[in-house]
Amino acid sequence: MPASPFLIEVEHVTKQVGDSTGVLTILHDIHFALAARESAAIVGASGSGKSTLLSIIAGLDVPTSGTVKLAGKDLFQLDEDERAAVRAKRMGFVFQNFQLLAHLTALENVMLPLELLGRRDARDHAREMLQRVGLGERLTHYPKLLSGGEQQRVALARAFVVKPAVLLADEPTGSLDFATGERVMELMFEMNREAGTTLLLVTHDRGIAARCQQQIRIEAGRVVPGATA
Repeated sequence: MPASPFLIEVEHVTKQVGDSTGVLTILHDIHFALAARESAAIVGASGSGKSTLLSIIAGLDVPTSGTVKLAGKDLFQLDEDERAAVRAKRMGFVFQNFQLLAHLTALENVMLPLELLGRRDARDHAREMLQRVGLGERLTHYPKLLSGGEQQRVALARAFVVKPAVLLADEPTGSLDFATGERVMELMFEMNREAGTTLLLVTHDRGIAARCQQQIRIEAGRVVPGATA
């Protein structure tokens, strides 16, 4: 069988949860695929299931049925520790609320994923990446001393420092004002092109979504037909 041309394959993913009223279907039969270096935006109203889908693609949540493949490997044939290892080596993450560790400096936050991989050159690579995002003078600053835009640039540096095959971003400008968000997104797309990373982001911003090669619109847990081209 020939190798798949796709880096990410989401195959008929359904996610259901039970509550006191019965079974709630959050995602219903979601399927799409992304090639290496391709960019895609998952768009839709709040509560449509976008972030749940991103969490499943990251292997952080488990679908009720269906699966996700990364470079042909079924994430849900792996155990939790194996999925964590895949995330550490092959995925970068950027979140709306930055997810920086408050007790670590900017440099230490960016060093962390490299240290978890056992890299002895973590400090040098982290310093270079912070310089790349324009924060070479903020290496020893803690998150509380950085602006929102600076914190998100630290998060970008942390995401890209491991040279991930996939970058997953969940509302990366949601906590930023318009002008700051524009600058952060320009930097994200620029770094993504340089790194040759496959980019998958959740956004409410139509302008950001329009910059991606593919738009995947989710409504009430379903992909809108014709919205993935």
